Amino acid sequence: RTQISHFPFFEDRAAPSPAKPPKSQIRQLPTHQQIRRFSEPKNLDFSTWFSENLTRIAVFSLFIVTVVALFFLYNTTDTASLLCFQSQSTQSLQSLSRPQIKWNSIRVVSDKTSPYANFLTEKWIVVSVTKYPSEELKSLVKIRGWQVLAIGNSATPKDWTLKGSIFLSLDAQAELGFRVLDHLPYDSFVRKSVGYLFAIQHGAKKIYDADDRGEVIDGDLGKHFDVELVGKDSKQEPILQYSHENPNRTVVNPYIHFGQRSVWPRGLPLENVGEINHEEYYTEVFGGKQFIQQGISNGLPDVDSVFYFTRKTTLEAFDIKFDEHAPKVALPQGVMVPVNSFNTLYHSSAFWGLMLPVSVSSMASDVLRGYWGQRLLWELGGYVAVYPPTAHRFDRIEAYPFAEEKDLHVNVGRLINFLLAWRSEKHSFFETILDLSFAMAEEGFWTEQDVKFTAAWLQDLIAVGYQQPRLMSLELDRPRASIGHGDRKEFVPRKLPSVHLGVEETGTVSTEIGNLIRWRKNFGNVVLVMFCSGPVERTALEWRLLYGRVFKTVVILSSQKNSDLYVEEAKLDHIYKHLPKIFDRYSSAEGFLFVEDDTVLNYWNLLQADKSKIWTTDKVSKSWTSVKPTGNSDWFSVQAELVKKTVSTMPAHFQVNYKDATKNNHETLKVCSSEVFYVPKRLVTDFNDLVDLVGDMDLHYKVAVPMFFLSMDSPQNFDPVLGSMVYKRKSASFNTSSSLYSAKAPAVHPWSISSEQDFIKLVQQMAEGDPLLMELV
Repeated sequence: RTQISHFPFFEDRAAPSPAKPPKSQIRQLPTHQQIRRFSEPKNLDFSTWFSENLTRIAVFSLFIVTVVALFFLYNTTDTASLLCFQSQSTQSLQSLSRPQIKWNSIRVVSDKTSPYANFLTEKWIVVSVTKYPSEELKSLVKIRGWQVLAIGNSATPKDWTLKGSIFLSLDAQAELGFRVLDHLPYDSFVRKSVGYLFAIQHGAKKIYDADDRGEVIDGDLGKHFDVELVGKDSKQEPILQYSHENPNRTVVNPYIHFGQRSVWPRGLPLENVGEINHEEYYTEVFGGKQFIQQGISNGLPDVDSVFYFTRKTTLEAFDIKFDEHAPKVALPQGVMVPVNSFNTLYHSSAFWGLMLPVSVSSMASDVLRGYWGQRLLWELGGYVAVYPPTAHRFDRIEAYPFAEEKDLHVNVGRLINFLLAWRSEKHSFFETILDLSFAMAEEGFWTEQDVKFTAAWLQDLIAVGYQQPRLMSLELDRPRASIGHGDRKEFVPRKLPSVHLGVEETGTVSTEIGNLIRWRKNFGNVVLVMFCSGPVERTALEWRLLYGRVFKTVVILSSQKNSDLYVEEAKLDHIYKHLPKIFDRYSSAEGFLFVEDDTVLNYWNLLQADKSKIWTTDKVSKSWTSVKPTGNSDWFSVQAELVKKTVSTMPAHFQVNYKDATKNNHETLKVCSSEVFYVPKRLVTDFNDLVDLVGDMDLHYKVAVPMFFLSMDSPQNFDPVLGSMVYKRKSASFNTSSSLYSAKAPAVHPWSISSEQDFIKLVQQMAEGDPLLMELV
């Protein structure tokens, strides 16, 4: 792409046209030559004219056809027709071809190049490494009986090493001779596919698919996982299984079963997020065929970017706990669950399902693999089971790339429906796998690149000695067995405490999730600055969690610093003097919204506000007031003198604005309670300049803020969004009353919060505007 100008097509476009004589030369021709030139007209019969202008006619016709085609595509309202047209065009340009493989002629590939050529063991842990060994990876090496295999990529340090592990660099991988190497990117974790083959080649019977930020709980993979499925060490007791009674249920959220109903895994269709009721009942299935075992992770579970961005604060890491005592649960045929590459145990009967697709994004690869593998597992009579927390993944407080998950959120629901309806007539399992990969490429879930990759993967499996499993003659379309009363097993999940806001427990929440995403998109780059007057130990965390769902950054200020809760020290009387530090710290923010903790912010009513304008309460008569100083050295008179002194030192544009705004009340003092206001990015520099003008003067913020705003811009340019807020004056006998609150107002003042119980009452009130605010537990 960087050499695009070298292509002949672009060279043709850039080529100069034949030179034409300038108009000045034509005008300088002698008169008799001009007369002679026009006195000998050419024969303009149609055939001669057509032959001479053939090129122009062809170009003009092509132009007309192009315009008509573009007009049709632009104005068509039949999306299906357009998609069909695009699909047919794509297929005409490149038709898919299904690889033909001679399974019996595949040669065995032995390890002849690595130092581990003669090393064999049954239990492997495969991880992808990009940085130097993490502490979690060092703990994985210490798990007895398991061999860690680290797979490098182009970003891995050249001198990477970890005692007790086997490390395969890019150079070492290239020497192995696997077919899949021709299809793998150099800079991606999907190179783990090489590691899976290497482990199988060296005797693997169990492969634990992990990452280098997860620590196995108690250092024992056998504590919850069923490492042995047969023999004396196997657990043959029945396993709880989700009910298959409802034919319309195709996917479940396993986190509910383990005590977290407001969390959902990456790869769960967003339309299913609201299905949070616990199971009416379970059934049972015999153990022994749970060939894929998905473990739950404490700390940062496998969540998608929608959850991460809408529930995440910038200052605290996720530390979510699941019920370790909840029983494992299996998935029946016809019901699926998201499966990842972070904390999953594969038995040899499912090793074929370890293939990570290469034509999709890295955040989608393992999820698509999981659904693909589950569907094929039914052909063997196997199933997926989900296990209690087996690992703790630490949240590094890093942004999740939503763009890389886009294909998940768009396609995963359609993929599940496709897989449920898909059938194959092939008579061998590997041909069935290839059949499904080809069908998924035809449907656009991945590309032909993954069809070729699947063919290479299956051939490599045979080459390293893997035995192809036998198909089971299952009747997938037979009527589902009826569930008798005696077959119904009850388990009521615990509802574990969480530091994150819950969801509405009835109905679906796809609309509410959509609203939350919309709010987050609108305010995601607005910094919320909150001043807490009460004890921050009781309320700071709750405020940050409440508003952190919407605002990307929440800064908490208080009269006393609290490093544990990330609370900064500031004086409310001079709060404006602390704001420039925050402005400078978050210089890329769109704006800064200040609110005191006695004011409730209904963010859903602020969407229409102009983020390039000032928001203040100048239209709220009880908030903005004009006071006429008495001149008797009272507080107002002292403040008025400080205002005059500041105004007299202002640059011309500030002075003109201020005096123009106060021309009819030049002897009065503007006082604003300033519980809530917004400073747009374009006025940050002006705000800082005005703070510098005040300097060390003891100008109170209720006087300084209105003076700043009137100096920076004309009141007629202020956004009126806060003009309709609920505003009552405080009194000594005032008690927070639910009758004061209105979900239709942009803000409500006052609302006193001094304990967790007060906060819960507030959230219950706010749930009228944001139904996802069920509770804070």
